[in-house]
Amino acid sequence: MAFLFRWLLRLASLLVFLAVGAFALTYYFAARSLPDYDATYTVTGIDAPIEIVRDNANVPHIFGQSNNDIFFALGYAHAQDRMWQMTMLRRTIQGRLSELFGERTLPIDRFMRRLNLYNHAIRSVDAQDEETTLALRAYSDGVNAWFAEVNKGARGRGAPEMWLFNHAIAPWEPADSLAVMKLMAVQLSGHASYEVLRARVSLVTDEDRLRDILPDDPTQAIAELPEYASLMNDLSGFGFAAAPVSDPLSPIRPRNLAGASNAWAAGISRSATGSTLLANDPHMQLTAPTLWYLARLELERGGVIGGTIPGMPIVLVGRNVDLGWGLTSSYLDDQDLYIEEVNPDNPNQYRTPDGWADFEARDSIINVKDGIAETLKLRWTTNGPVLSPDQLQVGAVTPAGHVTSLAWTAFSDQDTSMSAAISMMQASSVTDAVEATRGIVAPSQNITLADRNNVAMVVAGANPNRSAEHQSQGRIPTFGYLAENRWDGFMPTDENPSFLNPNTGLIGNTNNKTIEQPFPDHISFRWGDTQRVQRWERLMQTREVHTRDSFIEAQLDSVSFTARSLLPLVGADLWFTSDAAPEGTIERRRQEALQLLADWNGEMNEHLPEPLIYAAWMRELQDRLIRDDLGMLAQEFKHVDPVFIERVFRDTDGASAWCDVIQSAPVETCTDIARQSLEDALIWLDENYGSTVATLRWGDAHEATHDHPVLGTAPLLNWFVNIRQSTSGGDNTLQRGRTSGLDPYPFHNVHAAGYRGVYDFADPDSSVFISATGQSGHPLSRYYDNLGELWRRGEYIPMSLDPALARGAALGVTTLIPEE
Repeated sequence: MAFLFRWLLRLASLLVFLAVGAFALTYYFAARSLPDYDATYTVTGIDAPIEIVRDNANVPHIFGQSNNDIFFALGYAHAQDRMWQMTMLRRTIQGRLSELFGERTLPIDRFMRRLNLYNHAIRSVDAQDEETTLALRAYSDGVNAWFAEVNKGARGRGAPEMWLFNHAIAPWEPADSLAVMKLMAVQLSGHASYEVLRARVSLVTDEDRLRDILPDDPTQAIAELPEYASLMNDLSGFGFAAAPVSDPLSPIRPRNLAGASNAWAAGISRSATGSTLLANDPHMQLTAPTLWYLARLELERGGVIGGTIPGMPIVLVGRNVDLGWGLTSSYLDDQDLYIEEVNPDNPNQYRTPDGWADFEARDSIINVKDGIAETLKLRWTTNGPVLSPDQLQVGAVTPAGHVTSLAWTAFSDQDTSMSAAISMMQASSVTDAVEATRGIVAPSQNITLADRNNVAMVVAGANPNRSAEHQSQGRIPTFGYLAENRWDGFMPTDENPSFLNPNTGLIGNTNNKTIEQPFPDHISFRWGDTQRVQRWERLMQTREVHTRDSFIEAQLDSVSFTARSLLPLVGADLWFTSDAAPEGTIERRRQEALQLLADWNGEMNEHLPEPLIYAAWMRELQDRLIRDDLGMLAQEFKHVDPVFIERVFRDTDGASAWCDVIQSAPVETCTDIARQSLEDALIWLDENYGSTVATLRWGDAHEATHDHPVLGTAPLLNWFVNIRQSTSGGDNTLQRGRTSGLDPYPFHNVHAAGYRGVYDFADPDSSVFISATGQSGHPLSRYYDNLGELWRRGEYIPMSLDPALARGAALGVTTLIPEE
């Protein structure tokens, strides 16, 4: 026995030794790709020495002799910290993910190949002005200089992910930066998906109920439109489709996660500082690392500081010495789907207003890791690329003998959005910046601006010129061969809505409706918000003048106008009406929950139970209201729509009909459904978070999921690469934390402000900003998540252009010296 014990001990010791050795070896190789920020490198492509001063938050402050050298250094810094992220963004837009990830990413690659956006980016290079062309080339040279340093210095292949997915990296090109901007357009656009959903729902319900479940902005009157079935023939059996498979690597966002943001500004008359104020927090999918990268560029015209996206040589949101700018999704309707009739005698032709025409066609080969390469046949009509039936679920609304094509402003070969952004970030006044925005094509954005004396907001981006006779006004797919449905170029950019120095002294946008104009001058029928703006107006108007701190307070506000307006309506017949019930029964728990909600002010604080009870109740309520009416289509409505619930409980246009369960004999009332859904919610909470109502905690369910898109689902590795944080806020608060809506964690915070900034032009160096995770994309770096806890707590770091401040707390200075 002693002999056996000794050998077992030796074997166990050996296994422990091997495990420790394997871990140490893995750590050693992974850590070799950590960059040294206090180093000197000799590079080609610059004219004079450049300094990249890393402040104590690892924000690079770049100093050089020329703009081109500065852009070179930005590319160098981006590649140092986010090499893997940049290569993934490029592979995504190229449709080449399957070369690394196999069949998992084939649907993504097929879709991106059909969109052909990378080739549009290549053709748009020649459309840029000279300054931008030089900037793109200098930036690419900087990226490639770091790639060369990785190859030369055996720096762990540049990123730890490269050990798992090793592949050759092509040099960065100017077109790659334009392609990353087009990828942003993919992530921020959702009108095509909305058209499909509206058409599908119209096939299973009448026009009144369609207005309930897909409500327009309540303040907007829309003329009655034809039903989808009346436009298309032989649609029996259509309308249903399998839910698309969601992948963290996919740039196609679900309908409710396709773009959002907040931005507001105060003019001198509403500012306590004597100059203007501006706040901005763009909302995008949360990832680790975040998409945003903070940087300061000391250009020839002065310093520029703010949020960049690795892959592009621009400060997308931020300020310079004289001007600040922020972005919010405009929701401009820049996409249309067309049902194209295929010639029954020749499948290579489709109908046009002038008769049959040949599809433009070519083959595209997708290489698949550990699989057989796939040849994809791509086709285009004059309206745009032809989609396959599974893409955007268009097969559910496409009649036999037809295909579906997509028209989109992002397909432009003359996309000068990059030139516009380069020009805008160097503008010295609101007037100059507004002029620069005229070159933006896609994605369309509301741009909020402030200089020392003026504030403005302009809708920037190409706006399709639709005919007033368009059959669906762009709201559902229409026949592509009818001339009245097709675009006639774009509206003049001078006609894009703009607002300069309003009389109120305040200007802002929370993705709410910005103009009240009839089609086709309407901008959009679909808006991203009707709720947050209510709270914003209250916070702005309750103060005569504002300060930087009051703007921060509004940016971090977690009070839900939606909760405060819905709860009295939904629970009108439930408050204090229950009979006495013994401890432990569902009736007693319902009474406790209602008592908590009755005393609640609507604050979606992470430490409170009320937000979780409210959110679970509204989720179960909407599901009970729509499940029997929509059947399988109910899966498309994972997020609570407060306007829908309000219409139902106010019986707007007979909307209370949703409360009656069609399949049951009794006639259910809305009070019945409200009570039953609250009990459903309490049972769900019991099963998932505990049975004591008062000890529930919103933050336990509302975790911010900064997940690594590639390794985030890998066992063990996900503990190292994912960042999870308890957060306040919710779907409809200014501190917006959009929930996933998907089981088993429907309240995970998956879409929020990856960047926050507040700029005070009375004292610009007192401005502040923050990003959601950290500057580095390397999981072993201490700067991978160093800003995340500050972001969660609602804290910021200084946004100063003072060189002495950056150098005084620098963690390192990278010096680039030109090669002789």
